Amino acid sequence: MNAPARPAEAAALSAFADRAWDERIVPALIDYIAVPAKSPMFDADWARNGYIDRVVRDAAAWVEGRQLPGLKLEVLRLEGRTPVIFFEVAASGSTSKDTVLLYGHLDKQPEFSGWRPGLGPWTPKYDNGLLYGRGGADDGYAVYAAITAIEALQSQGLPHPRCVGLIESCEESGSSDLPVYIDALKARLGQVGLVVCLDSGAGNYDQLWLTTSLRGMVSGVLKVEILSEGVHSGDSSGVVPSSFRILRHLLDRLEDSATGRLLPQSFHCEIPTARIEQTRATAAMLQDEVWKRFPWACGADGGATLPTTTDPVQALLNRTWRPTLSVTGAEGFPELSNAGNVLRPCTAFKLSLRLPPLVNGHEASVKLKALLEDNAPYNARVTFHPDGRAGALGATGWNAPELSPWLETALNGASNTFFGAPVGYIGQGGTIPLMSMLQQGFPQAQMMVCGVLGPKSNAHGPNEFLHVPYGKKLTAAVAQVISACP
Repeated sequence: MNAPARPAEAAALSAFADRAWDERIVPALIDYIAVPAKSPMFDADWARNGYIDRVVRDAAAWVEGRQLPGLKLEVLRLEGRTPVIFFEVAASGSTSKDTVLLYGHLDKQPEFSGWRPGLGPWTPKYDNGLLYGRGGADDGYAVYAAITAIEALQSQGLPHPRCVGLIESCEESGSSDLPVYIDALKARLGQVGLVVCLDSGAGNYDQLWLTTSLRGMVSGVLKVEILSEGVHSGDSSGVVPSSFRILRHLLDRLEDSATGRLLPQSFHCEIPTARIEQTRATAAMLQDEVWKRFPWACGADGGATLPTTTDPVQALLNRTWRPTLSVTGAEGFPELSNAGNVLRPCTAFKLSLRLPPLVNGHEASVKLKALLEDNAPYNARVTFHPDGRAGALGATGWNAPELSPWLETALNGASNTFFGAPVGYIGQGGTIPLMSMLQQGFPQAQMMVCGVLGPKSNAHGPNEFLHVPYGKKLTAAVAQVISACP
C-alpha cells in the first residue's frame, strides 16, 4: 500500500479541490442544471429532444479540456441505447496492477412540484454554498469530481493506479442500458480492484460516509378498468364497483395499510448481524436527526405528526433493510375543479416497491405482477406493467463486501484528514443498479460508495441542492483513498 498523504500533501489536495470547485466545477454544473436532461423513463423522445446528448457532450468536452496526461475518452452510443462516457487515465507512479473504476450518471429525475419561489428544477441558483436545481447532486457532479480527484493527485506528484470512468445516462430509468455497455467494455475495464461510486448519500455533512447497502426496486403501473366510459355516480354506485376501491383492495394484498408493513414474506430478508451493529452505531451518532431531517408539513421537529417510528435504529433499518411501498403517480382522476359526480372508468397508480438489499429484483417483479393480477375482484381488468426491459425487470439491491484493512484505514484517514472526524457507515434506501452488476462481475473488488446527498438535499423532490463545501472535501477524500490503493 502507498504511504498516506503527508499533512502538506493533504493540504495541497484540499486546496486544489477547493479551487477546482469554485473555478471550474460549479460553473459547469450551473450549465448542466439548466438542461432538462430527463431520463428516458420520463422523456420518451429523449433521443429527438437531444438534452441527454447535450449534457454528455458538455461533460466529455470538459474532461478532455483538462488535458490530463494519459487520458483517453470516448462517448459510446449503441443503437437504441442512451450514451455512455468511458474514460481511462494511465497509472502514475503506482505499481498497482488493479484498476480504479469511477462511476456517475448524467440523466435526471423529472421536475416535480413545490419548488420554493426563486428556485426551479432547470433554474440553477448558487446561494451560501448550496447549488440548487435538478441533478447537480444526483448525480451530475460525479464526473467532474472524479476527474478533479485524479488531477489533484497528479498536481502533487502523488501516485495513483490506472483509473477508468463509466458515466451513464440511464440510471434514473433503472440502468437498463448499462449491462450492454459493461459487456461491451469488459475487456477494457481491466482488473477492477476498487469501485468509487459517487451517487450515494451522507448521514450528515460533518464526516465522510461510506454506504454499506442499497435497496433494490420494482416500479410499474397498476391499472384497474371496470367501465368503458364514465357513468353517473348516483345512477351506478352500489351496482358498479369503484375502480379505486378495487385498486385499494389489490394493494391490501401487498401492504398492511395500518402499519406500512409489506405482507409477502418473499419481499423481506434476514438483516445481517453486522449491519444491525453498524446501524446502532450510526443511530447513536445521528439520533433523532434520522427522522427530524424530513420536511414535515407541521414543522421541522415533527410536531403533531409522527414518523412511523421515533427509534433511530428502527428508522434507519426501515429505510434501508425493509421493503416499502409508495404510490408516486396516478391517472384516471380529473382535476378537482373539474371533478363531476361521475364513476370513473379506470384508476391507475405508479407503484414504487423498495426491496431489501438481498432480495432479487427480477424475481420480486414477477411475484408482484402475479400477486396483483391473479383473481381480480369483480373480474375487473387488472394489469401491472413493471418498468424495465424483458428479462431484466426490477433492480436488485446491494450489500457491500467486507472491507479490506487497507481501505478501512484509508477511509478513516481521509475522513479524519479532511473532515476532522472518523468515517461513518450507513445503509441507503435508494437504488444504484450498477452496484449489484459490478459485484457479480468483479467479486474481488472493494467498494467505496459515497456521495453528497446529505440532510435536506432532497434528491428527486423540490428544492434539490448540492452542498458544495461537502463536495469539495469529498473530492479530496476520494483522491487520498485512490492514492492509497495497494
